[in-house]
Amino acid sequence: MAPMHTTALVLFSGGQDSTTCLAHALSHYERVETVAFDYGQRHQVELGARLNVLREIRAQFPQWVLKLGEDHLLDLAVLGKVSETSLTRDTAFKMEASGLPNTFVPGRNLLFLTLAAALAYRRGLQVIVTGVCETDYSGYPDCRDDTMKAMQLALSLGMDQRFLIETPLMWIDKAATWELARDLGEKSGTPQGGQALVDLIVEHTHTCYLGDRAHRHVWGYGCGTCPACELRARGFEKYQAAGPVRLSSA
Repeated sequence: MAPMHTTALVLFSGGQDSTTCLAHALSHYERVETVAFDYGQRHQVELGARLNVLREIRAQFPQWVLKLGEDHLLDLAVLGKVSETSLTRDTAFKMEASGLPNTFVPGRNLLFLTLAAALAYRRGLQVIVTGVCETDYSGYPDCRDDTMKAMQLALSLGMDQRFLIETPLMWIDKAATWELARDLGEKSGTPQGGQALVDLIVEHTHTCYLGDRAHRHVWGYGCGTCPACELRARGFEKYQAAGPVRLSSA
């Protein structure tokens, strides 16, 4: 029997999480495309970083080259215009009265998934892969597993096509995300591919909310103080301290 799912669209920002998700998709599907969104984010440097990541994946992982298809960039400027958040405005990071950090962009993942599904419909792609997570996150309601299941149902019904929304990082922390990347790289068929993928993520991906590419740390580039940098740094330190632990989900 032929596999039910053979093609995927990865929501690919060029950060650690989405790069790991891209590696996951390239390990599991025959054809993989990528999509990003320009919504006026302060860390717009990620839109350039993601192209560097794609270039390096093609250069370093020949087994994945034939699977990696077209990249798409969608203009979502309207989201930035209606969002008063620290990701779309030059304001300090803080917690709001709601209990959510002001990095929360209301509706962002809902819009991302809706547009990704419309693109996947047109491109004939069956799986939508996204790096949302309930383990190491700030309580964003649009990152929850229940939200993903609800979106999968709504999009499948609304477009009359059975989409699968896949969330490889949902139940693992940031340290385990580093380990997952290493495991996926090792299984890529590239010699020393595990360390190569970790090194690629360190050097070329972008996570810092302030868009800082001037300061280099052992875990990559960033300001080192914003919530995204702190989470990435803690995860990398824990990953290095733990040593090689294999994840069966890889």
